[in-house]
Amino acid sequence: MKYSAIIVDDEKKALESLALKINRLFPEIEITHCIQNPAEAIDIINAEQPDFLFLDVEMPVHTGFDVLAALKKPDFEIIFVTAYSQYAIQAIQYCAIGYVVKPIDNEELSTAISNGLEQIKFKNAKDKNKALLNNLQNTSNKTIVIPDQKGYVFLKSDDIIRLEGVDGYTLIVATNKKPILSSYNIGKFKNMLPEMNFFSVHKSHIINTAHLTKYLNEGYVEMSNTDSVPVAKSRRVEFLKLLRL
Repeated sequence: MKYSAIIVDDEKKALESLALKINRLFPEIEITHCIQNPAEAIDIINAEQPDFLFLDVEMPVHTGFDVLAALKKPDFEIIFVTAYSQYAIQAIQYCAIGYVVKPIDNEELSTAISNGLEQIKFKNAKDKNKALLNNLQNTSNKTIVIPDQKGYVFLKSDDIIRLEGVDGYTLIVATNKKPILSSYNIGKFKNMLPEMNFFSVHKSHIINTAHLTKYLNEGYVEMSNTDSVPVAKSRRVEFLKLLRL
């Protein structure tokens, strides 16, 4: 099966290098356009609706996020290319969108594209891209895109009560939902979730402090849904400092 792709990067050498890597690693992906001007790219992307868009984050005048915001129907897989922006990487990770860091490593690129090919079948790229734009505009209550056995679940971070690592997976307990078993491990969520409300009380447990109702001297906390979660001895001093106790 053939797939189409557009690359947008203001640096000509970066464009040519990425196109060469994609052609070598994934000959089934046909690159239809390599574009240096972000404003010009918007019209071409809207007209062609490719399967993949490789989009540089940091460009003069218009960023990659500006380009995404200007697209009429971004219903395709986006792989962002970034040199250094940790904020950008975190925003992208929330939404299960692919990214690679410059200078581009072949293995990282291959993983990002392979994941994109796998995600095409779920047909929810538009929702993921919309969630990213929402998260860039809001510093709190971000939309987290979580892979589960059937596809993806979209959750507001404020609705998450707690997370628990289980055999390499993560059990997510949220308000008004059945528990979700995600294929992400607990470490992935430690990097994804906003630091403001979430705290890792144990190597296998993360809680949303907004849903905390009790701290018990035995080393447990009780959550808004009455679940009890252990607090590791090594985490208690920092946790109590957070609670100002």
